[in-house]
Amino acid sequence: MTDETLRRRIEALGPWFHNIEVAPGLFTAPGHFLGDYPTVKWRAFADAVPADLTGRTVLDIGCNAGFYAVEMKRRGAARVLGIDEDERYLDQARFVAGALGAEIEFRTLSVYDVGALGERFDVVLFMGVLYHLRHPLLALDLIHAHVAGDLVVFQSLQRGARTVAPVAPDYDFFETAHFDDPGYPKLHFIERHYAGDPTNWWAPNRACTEAMLRASGFRIEAHPEEEVYLCRRAAMPVEGRPVYPARPPA
Repeated sequence: MTDETLRRRIEALGPWFHNIEVAPGLFTAPGHFLGDYPTVKWRAFADAVPADLTGRTVLDIGCNAGFYAVEMKRRGAARVLGIDEDERYLDQARFVAGALGAEIEFRTLSVYDVGALGERFDVVLFMGVLYHLRHPLLALDLIHAHVAGDLVVFQSLQRGARTVAPVAPDYDFFETAHFDDPGYPKLHFIERHYAGDPTNWWAPNRACTEAMLRASGFRIEAHPEEEVYLCRRAAMPVEGRPVYPARPPA
């Protein structure tokens, strides 16, 4: 396609959240309010993700316009599947992949329905999705139960303290001071809008992000960027705690 054709397609598919260079000097969202996003985010943790993904399979959950899916394909992934609930984002992603000549599959699918894929992936990307979900811990449990094969790259908006307070395995019912520690795990609930976006439901602090990942069975291996975690799938932890799928007592 000519640059003019690409420009018309970019305009028709807008607005864009991913600013992606689809041809030399031609970007999808050059006036992005976060700057050159998500490239500026990617540069901060790109070296922590395996540079060679030859033969690996990748699942990008909440792929948006496909920036990270394209980056995984550039690293040699044999198969990349991007899923999203938003058809507009998927139209953008298919356009980007086509313009860049990247062989990537895209499907309309919710994170709550990942079990329908019936397979595990070597790498799962779960970037910028958690805080948009009504049921975030369920989503993490489902990823662990159905699609995570080994490496999970996780990112979430975070607000509140960046410190992580030590937390005891249990507390007496009348002991409450730890709840007021800024570094205690907190998942801030957004009842209405945040940043003009009605799909922003939660804002965890750092301690909460890390606790939720562990509670869903992921071992944190690296924290290369303020909001990004590289995790490995492990066994479900904390004996005696209910996890999905919850089962009634016999």
